[in-house]
Amino acid sequence: MTKRIDFGKTASDYAQHREGFPPALLSRLKPYAIGQSGQSILDLGTGTGTLARQFALQGALVSGLDIAAELIDQAKLLDRQAGTQVNYHIGSAEKLPFADQSMDVISAGQCWHWFEAGKVAYECYRVLKPGGALVICHFDWLPLVGNMVELTESLILKHNPNWSMGGGSGLYPSWLSDVALEGFQNLETFSFDCNIPYSHDRWRGRIRASAGISASLSSVQVDAFDEELQAALASRFANDPMPVPHRVWALIARKAWS
Repeated sequence: MTKRIDFGKTASDYAQHREGFPPALLSRLKPYAIGQSGQSILDLGTGTGTLARQFALQGALVSGLDIAAELIDQAKLLDRQAGTQVNYHIGSAEKLPFADQSMDVISAGQCWHWFEAGKVAYECYRVLKPGGALVICHFDWLPLVGNMVELTESLILKHNPNWSMGGGSGLYPSWLSDVALEGFQNLETFSFDCNIPYSHDRWRGRIRASAGISASLSSVQVDAFDEELQAALASRFANDPMPVPHRVWALIARKAWS
């Protein structure tokens, strides 16, 4: 039986250890007129608000939506620390609590794979203003031969054989069909790679905050995994912090003007 994924169980680690999208993503979205001051932006699957907060700091009027109240509580705390504000809502992306043609931009960061894509794409099209943009973006660690990501993924599978999200390339071409089928136009994608430094402790926290560990295993199982990962990192990867390779991928799609 597939375990239910509940990120609320790992809200603390999620807030402390999951890196948000790098600032370079916001820079690369500027030529698409996304993230501008005064824009109305809805961030789906907002989690702890890592993407929503970056838009808000640029002067956008941001709403964030997530099904996990525990993550939104963490997002509000992080917003206060950053000196900004996002208007958060608890709810489902498949049935958005927003009026027709009310948003300039809708973003979906690190969450599209959890959605019923057809329903969410339909709702995004409904809520966007004519000419508005849907931005789907993802930020993946890269399991390269012999690196700490490959090791980590092997340990996740050892402790959670039901986990099915390993071995990824960080590229999602099928998502173009998801949005095209609902009428979105002018589809464009881009990607870029970067190294994110993680200490051993923060990497362990990052992995605890993943779908395959704290979001789906018991606390006893999480502790057993964490101890084994700590030992493996100490014995095989002496550098601390470690450079962890990541890939950012983004899809931009437009609602028709008429």
